[in-house]
Amino acid sequence: KVLSKWQTELKGEGWNSLFWNNHDLPRIVSRWGNDKEYRVQSAKMLATLLHFMQGTPYIYQGEEIGMTNVKYESIDEYDDIESVNYYYDKIENGYTHDEMMEAIWKNGRDNARTPIQWNDSENAGFTKGEPWLKVNPNYKDVNVNKALEDEGSIFYYYKKLIKLRKENDIIVYGDYKLLLEDNDKIFAYTRSLDREKILVIVNFLEEEAEFNLPEDIDFNEKELLISNYEVAKEESIDNLNLRPYEARVYRLK
Repeated sequence: KVLSKWQTELKGEGWNSLFWNNHDLPRIVSRWGNDKEYRVQSAKMLATLLHFMQGTPYIYQGEEIGMTNVKYESIDEYDDIESVNYYYDKIENGYTHDEMMEAIWKNGRDNARTPIQWNDSENAGFTKGEPWLKVNPNYKDVNVNKALEDEGSIFYYYKKLIKLRKENDIIVYGDYKLLLEDNDKIFAYTRSLDREKILVIVNFLEEEAEFNLPEDIDFNEKELLISNYEVAKEESIDNLNLRPYEARVYRLK
């Protein structure tokens, strides 16, 4: 509802800043995706959803390689004064250490402030000194070098999204329309300009979901612009069984 409100009410009145992450928010793949079994798929899905909207997308450091929230064991390992004060305040009011750490692991601001993970060397290649926060322990698997070596990585997916935005005026100027407003699994919308339409379909959950194309969407040709799973070109889009966190974008004519 919030994203659609930004798209419709700012149309012709202002320009959107499109973002999932910043220094005060937890990592998006940990917040709205699955940062374990479906880390790559859900990170790509979230990127797809945002990058086809009208506005200027912001990519927060580490988002493009799927960096995740961190789980420090002790409150002493956190720097964020808000999290530290919150912890001690709640402890005084009867909450347990485990309860408070679960909350901070989920929503703490230091999740977005850990050093960028460049490679699998000490401190993830960020510094030869001591970083202000400990590096996320998953840096050996999630780092820039590893992403650059993998043609199917989140990083290269972002490059494709940016290229599509630069090459298609419809993504910049097209009208936005939300589809399936009451569907609690699928976020789908169209962008329309002249006789062209872009259809964006994403499954927001880690379970399969059925997509049924609304009857009022007419087209003669379809072209798959991008997807985070392999998709058969001849597959009909009238009824789709979407895989966990699947994202597809079609050009319709």
